[in-house]
Amino acid sequence: MTDMYKDDGRKAGWIIEGRTGPWEVVLGLEVHAQVSTLSKLFSGAPTAFGGEPNAQVSLVDAGFPGMLPVLNGACVKQAVRTGLALGCTINRWSRFDRKNYFYADLPQGYQISQHQHPIVGEGAIPVTLEDGSITSVGIERIHLEQDAGKSVHDLSPTQSYVDLNRSGVALMEIVSKPDMRSPAEAGAYVATLRSILRAIGSCDGNMQEGSMRADVNVSVRRPGDGFGTRCEIKNVNSIRFIQQAISYEAQRQVEILESGGTIQQETRLFDPDRGETRSLRSKEDAHDYRYFPEPDLLPLELTPAFIEQCRASLPELPAAKKARFETALGLSPYLAAVLTADADQSRWFETLLAESARRQGRDAAAVAEKAANWMTGDLFGALNRLGLDIAHSPVSATQGAELLALLADGTLSGPLAKQVFEIMLETGEDAGAIAEARGLKQLSDSGALEAAIADVLAANPDKLAEYRSGKDKLFGFFVGQVMKASGGKANPALVNELLKAALG
Repeated sequence: MTDMYKDDGRKAGWIIEGRTGPWEVVLGLEVHAQVSTLSKLFSGAPTAFGGEPNAQVSLVDAGFPGMLPVLNGACVKQAVRTGLALGCTINRWSRFDRKNYFYADLPQGYQISQHQHPIVGEGAIPVTLEDGSITSVGIERIHLEQDAGKSVHDLSPTQSYVDLNRSGVALMEIVSKPDMRSPAEAGAYVATLRSILRAIGSCDGNMQEGSMRADVNVSVRRPGDGFGTRCEIKNVNSIRFIQQAISYEAQRQVEILESGGTIQQETRLFDPDRGETRSLRSKEDAHDYRYFPEPDLLPLELTPAFIEQCRASLPELPAAKKARFETALGLSPYLAAVLTADADQSRWFETLLAESARRQGRDAAAVAEKAANWMTGDLFGALNRLGLDIAHSPVSATQGAELLALLADGTLSGPLAKQVFEIMLETGEDAGAIAEARGLKQLSDSGALEAAIADVLAANPDKLAEYRSGKDKLFGFFVGQVMKASGGKANPALVNELLKAALG
């Protein structure tokens, strides 16, 4: 068997070529997204990341006897908004259930979740792949549930510690249908989902902090056959790791099947250091959890007015924004996709665009391409070099617009603008102040440039004679000498115009 994937001709389909023939990968994801609220699902304890262990725990979260859960209405609203943004059916009647299992960081001995009657039903989202093709991934359901705490095993060689800060934090479990067929498609799906959640503000999408993570269900089959036995890879917290885990697990399953073995339904973990999955436990089925209706919570009934209120609160979604950037602003599909891939990026760009249009006295569409190219080129390059994201950019969108305006009106040349930008990154100063204080304005004084040109021609009589005898390529030499004499500040277009007149 090779470890390479081969395109089978479908938009998102990939085939593993084994010793005994081709195998198809079948993927479904259960994405756990932490709901963006100030308090937990059933208590008033805070949800901020990074608190001291067990400092954000109420008696409800700690499972004290007699403590009753009280549903957080903000969590309900965020779940409904998410369902609407993903094109899903909103269930006006839903119910919470107890999912019974024991673990040290689950103090109640059960998790309050939604089993048979989730708050959000079926839907689908379009996913754009790297080659520009679009596939659709179905959503099976979205349900609300409380998170468990965290067991810490690396603080002592003989003991484990329990931190209950996450206990009771509200999660939306977004369950896809088994519609994906490649690591790339799964990665694109998670990226699309993350961009939507961040755009509407229902989850911050910070995978490094665990506020968005995925359980990845992987199985393989002969093309055209029914589904194979799946294995679930738990709590994968980056898109890159999701893709690596799928690649390893699919090949592992193919090797077992081609050796005459069978796949055991089980839960596995992904080891990013080794790039492999390993067995954690046998996979439980629903009946193993002994679900039953949560006796301390009434069923949840939503009114049509509440659902419409949630719908009205949604902002422009990334797909619609991308289409608008292409049609109204004339941006390329690539630029539009980059700028709308993240909510912070799209907001930064729209501020940059509005300020640029205002400062230059032009229509937004007239300045959009240059603004987009500067942002995705100079700015993103600088942020990558500094290890920063757009939310922590040392240059604001308003400052960027001023820089572009100075470039557009000729105050700065391209090279001078790059110098000014580097100083802005270091000091946080405005572009105009830097150009003024450091004498970096472009020289557009005709008289001064004519004098500089005369000096250059006088200093190079041999080159002047050669040029006038027919060596036209020496024109570039004279341009370079004039630019050098001006310290790189001369207006290149004006230099060319005046130099042609002088040489003529």
